[in-house]
Amino acid sequence: MGRENVISAVRDMYRAKISREITPGKDYIPVSGKVLDENDLVNLVESSLDMWLTAGRFANEFEKKFAKFMEQGHCLLVNSGSSANLVAFATLTSETLGKRQVRPGDEVITVAAGFPTTVNPIIQHSCVPVFVDVKLGTYQVDIEELEKAKSSKTKAVMIAHTLGNVYDVAAVKAFCDKYNLWLIEDCCDAVGAKFDGKMVGTYGDLATTSFYPAHHLTMGEGGAVLTNSSRLKKIAESMRDWGRDCCCPPGVDNTCNNRFNLQFGDLPIGYDHKYVYGHVGYNLKVSDMQAAVGCSQLKKLPAFIEKRNKNYSFLREQIRSCEKELIFPQVISKATPSWFGFPLTIKEESNVERNDLIQYLEDNKIGTRLLFGGNLVRQPLYKNVNKRIIGDLKNTDTIMNNTFWLGVWPGLNETHLEYIAVKLKQFLKVD
Repeated sequence: MGRENVISAVRDMYRAKISREITPGKDYIPVSGKVLDENDLVNLVESSLDMWLTAGRFANEFEKKFAKFMEQGHCLLVNSGSSANLVAFATLTSETLGKRQVRPGDEVITVAAGFPTTVNPIIQHSCVPVFVDVKLGTYQVDIEELEKAKSSKTKAVMIAHTLGNVYDVAAVKAFCDKYNLWLIEDCCDAVGAKFDGKMVGTYGDLATTSFYPAHHLTMGEGGAVLTNSSRLKKIAESMRDWGRDCCCPPGVDNTCNNRFNLQFGDLPIGYDHKYVYGHVGYNLKVSDMQAAVGCSQLKKLPAFIEKRNKNYSFLREQIRSCEKELIFPQVISKATPSWFGFPLTIKEESNVERNDLIQYLEDNKIGTRLLFGGNLVRQPLYKNVNKRIIGDLKNTDTIMNNTFWLGVWPGLNETHLEYIAVKLKQFLKVD
């Protein structure tokens, strides 16, 4: 059987499959999920027929097209969003950066209301996270806290655009420029979001994304590091690819024509450049099968983002009467979100208990999530970590106690959202 016959059979198999729809009230409505079609399966099978199991032609295609979509010069695929954060931060620790190298003991400003893997690379490189508060409603960094957090040891800022909303990245960038600090934008929740007409990620020195099934597009597992700097791209590539000095892709040799005639460190002259290592790196590449699914998903990404934002707007209108009890999402001027979820915070004056509310929703087969780790400094893994905390993190504590979010992913339609709205209003006893 030829390749074309195999692909045709795969399409027939997919079309014959009974698609399972989510029926509100009968089936559980997930708070997030993946949306796949026959083209995703075809690409997956197509890549498997190549039997090139590491990163290959599909990875190359995705990196070029995703970089263009994100308005970046370079994209490096990795095996997860967490690995993307690790590679991005590790890049800043390269000795080749001279005085700007991030070293052990240096401080990095981040937010306490977030996801651990935005913070963990800071700790893994023996640096000190400096936690600042966020604003309620936007759930983004409080810009006024940045100056309070700055010290003589500050070297970088690493903050995520939470739940697809956007922080004032121009102000954060101005702060970083003022003090010659690095900026890493964690865009894992916010692919396609913009500030002042520019893609998030383009303001920072490095940006990261995730392709986990919950995110805007999926490879199952996967992530990316993006940058407009050729210098940082080269370092990041080394960090991702074992820490090696050579930039030849797998299966390719001697693109520099200097493979056997240079000297590095104390190695003998002519030592094979493919086995010269300049960084303490990793192997965090994707398989080409993952990338193949990503290539298919990428074609649908604009429609996914449009559906997420449409679902967000529809749900907001459906539950507008709930604003008596809940703080609704807020968007700052010049920001264009790419919604990952619909965050809600129970007002302090309300008699509603969050656990009662989310348990009611879950009992009615409606998925919910808390805002990730709540107040990260209260998480057990950071109890004995060297850190600095700016202020009392009052808003972050409120988020830890009173915030949850609902799904707006593209697999949901108005019927699902209407059902969610009805149940939410029933619990809150509003019309």
